Amino acid sequence: MAGSESNGNIRIEGIEYTSGIPLTIDISESSIADISYEKSIARSDLPFIAPGLFDIQVNGIYGADFNAFPFSYNDICSAIITLHSYGITSFFPTLVTCGSEDLKNSLLQISNFCNDNPDEGRAIAGIHLEGPFISGDDGPRGAHNKEYMTLPDVSLLKEWQQCSRGMIKLITLAPEIPGALEFIAKCREIGIIVSLGHTGANTDQISQAVMAGAKLSTHLGNGAHLLLPRHPNYLWDQLAEEKLWASVIADGFHLPDNFMKVVFKVKGDHSVLISDSTKFTGMNPGEYNSLIGGSVVLTSGGRLCMAENPNLLAGSAVTLIDCINYLTSKNICSMAEAWKMASVNPSNLVFPGIPNGLNIGSRADLVLFRTVKGRITVNQTFKAGKKVYDCNSTLIEKR
Repeated sequence: MAGSESNGNIRIEGIEYTSGIPLTIDISESSIADISYEKSIARSDLPFIAPGLFDIQVNGIYGADFNAFPFSYNDICSAIITLHSYGITSFFPTLVTCGSEDLKNSLLQISNFCNDNPDEGRAIAGIHLEGPFISGDDGPRGAHNKEYMTLPDVSLLKEWQQCSRGMIKLITLAPEIPGALEFIAKCREIGIIVSLGHTGANTDQISQAVMAGAKLSTHLGNGAHLLLPRHPNYLWDQLAEEKLWASVIADGFHLPDNFMKVVFKVKGDHSVLISDSTKFTGMNPGEYNSLIGGSVVLTSGGRLCMAENPNLLAGSAVTLIDCINYLTSKNICSMAEAWKMASVNPSNLVFPGIPNGLNIGSRADLVLFRTVKGRITVNQTFKAGKKVYDCNSTLIEKR
């Protein structure tokens, strides 16, 4: 599938994931140096080729848990290898509301890993703090521990950012809590994206947060009250705010199909797929103990729920590939549209103005895959031009 390699340059052949046209990509010094299309040639033997997936919300995967300190370098490396096997070339380890010392230790561990292991650490594009500046109300609070919630504090952020070596790139908060607007403005000033989530904010509070610099809605439709007024409510308000992007967990469990259709139609290229995966992603079905939620059950279909109340979800146990497969199986969008929401769109959100996707000059973060009975299976993954996963290789552990 990777056609040839010489003098440090790599040539990859595949079928362009949006057009279905065969193409050849030449990689030099970690970037796409040239692209040649073969419009007159039909090649059914080639895999599809697409930009690497970018998941901005990963709590854990296959036993590795970024919210259960202490976690080791080996845990981080294992998570990266597993994510590469699912076509994910960039991701944000996501840290939820917890004690200050645990948070600082987790930030230090992740930043130290990236510093000590620059090749593997390239996959970690930043860190997402989901809390602790969120609503304490039941519903919006979700499974976050109310004990550790606090008001926005710039001095705390500076301390955390020092621990992370500047890797905090995204913070989810509730804009209605005291001090939120000033905090949002400060984050915008220093280049941190603020996302609205786990919130019960009213129309004016959401509007003011957007004016202050909020840019995204975290897992829109989740982390919310079970019952809302017909209108106005904070789901309509966030949908209507044209400057807000929206991230969505498209696993078939967190949101109904009709809601996702509305989000994608309204937000367009400002729609982002996330997995919000936990350590149970990729694990065998069964009952487990979770740091957040206690006893949980993972079904054979990938649904993660509370053991005592199966009607309540206990997080996500899927990858972005699963989300893409779900959206296409339900004809909610095409494979190309779903893949773009999981690759190009999050890259544009996090790194605006930097070339990405299948374009000359873009970093060579690429995935080669095939579809079997409408479902995607990853063959190879390249990070900055380096092959980091091959389904036929015994050197790379398959999950």
